Amino acid sequence: MSIETIEGIEDNIDNLVLSNKERSLSMLYDIINQLPTGYSDMINQTFKHKRVPKEYLLTSILYTISTSIGLTFFIKALGYKNYANLYFTLIGSRGDTKSEAMKIAIDPLKDIDDMDYDLYKEDLKNCNEDSNEPERKQLLIQNASIEAVHKIHSENPNSVGISIDEIYSLIEKMGNSSSRDGVAWRTFFLEGYTNGHVDISRKTTKSFRIKETYPTLLGGLQHQFIPKLFANGNLESGFIDRQLFTPKLTKNNELSRGQISFEVIDTYNRSILNIIAYKRQSEKPEELTKQFKIELSKEAEDKLFDYSQNLIFKQQNAEPIIKEYMSKMQISIHKFCLLAHMMKKSIDSDFRSILELETVELAIKFNEFYFINFKIIIEENLSQSDKEPTLEQIIKLAKKNNASQKAVAEVTGFHKGTISKKWPKGVSNQQLATSNTLKNTG
Repeated sequence: MSIETIEGIEDNIDNLVLSNKERSLSMLYDIINQLPTGYSDMINQTFKHKRVPKEYLLTSILYTISTSIGLTFFIKALGYKNYANLYFTLIGSRGDTKSEAMKIAIDPLKDIDDMDYDLYKEDLKNCNEDSNEPERKQLLIQNASIEAVHKIHSENPNSVGISIDEIYSLIEKMGNSSSRDGVAWRTFFLEGYTNGHVDISRKTTKSFRIKETYPTLLGGLQHQFIPKLFANGNLESGFIDRQLFTPKLTKNNELSRGQISFEVIDTYNRSILNIIAYKRQSEKPEELTKQFKIELSKEAEDKLFDYSQNLIFKQQNAEPIIKEYMSKMQISIHKFCLLAHMMKKSIDSDFRSILELETVELAIKFNEFYFINFKIIIEENLSQSDKEPTLEQIIKLAKKNNASQKAVAEVTGFHKGTISKKWPKGVSNQQLATSNTLKNTG
């Protein structure tokens, strides 16, 4: 019996025995163990000393790398050209340190933005009335209108990273059909996922065209807002299918007097900065080659083919909401292959080397990890909304609104005797208030 067959049997057993949350947690540890030490040490030490959930920091790091790569690198496999831009959402409650995970991961990018902003301010000072306003280099956007995002992206065509602590307000905009901004935001994300163009022509601004867009997204969202995320056209439009969700899986209740070591932070920062340096070099006017194709080994391409074909087969028997998500998984696997390759090569900047089989295997783990997370979100948040209220819940609502037992029996179809047995003794607050009023006026 082959190793692949044995692994397939083990996976099937896990699917039967473990819950989706247990499977996701197991896969999380497996992924972290396979990452280069510069990333795995950062995740583990941050969990230990700052109590940041490992899954939140992993996702935030993937976003940081995705933003850093930009249009500089791509892969072409199975007839498609793909870049590494992805959209991530951290799901949790207040106080779950979602923002801290984001802050730690994107810190190298923030430092670059700080330096670029200082240079921009200097250029503005030296700018006279006859010269054009200097363009500002920018990697991250936190608070901007969609018009501003378009403009920033036109001035930074390689990538634009949108990082928002709480994305609920953005979701609300996108779900409002009367909001021109909301519709434009959703269109930008939908078309940007596959790097579609943007052409802007307005009376109030100079027209411009972005030939290939490269937006990335990272945001936090509280549990109670998840139904809103799936409502008002976001699900039907395909925006949800492009999201990679991360629910809270790990927790550290032990305080630490220690700190993340300087060596771990330095290695992480250098890994990210190596990717940025390669991208920035390609952006220079004198550089003739602006993009670099990453070649796959024969084994890597065969693995990617087999996995993609298996996804198509599985998709045929999937439930509707899962079926649409699996369709986008056939795109995200390519993006994860490129992202995993850049992670593995970031410490020594050997980016243009061949993408090997083990990199595709890591990318598959990424893809499956977020697929399981999507199932968790469906189970814990959307399935509940489909459940009918219990008789006790209906009675409680009836009491609150002073409805009679007879009315509840007529609505629910239960016998009046059953309703009577479950009906709480005593009177409601409103009935008591009415009674007191009558006594006082009598």
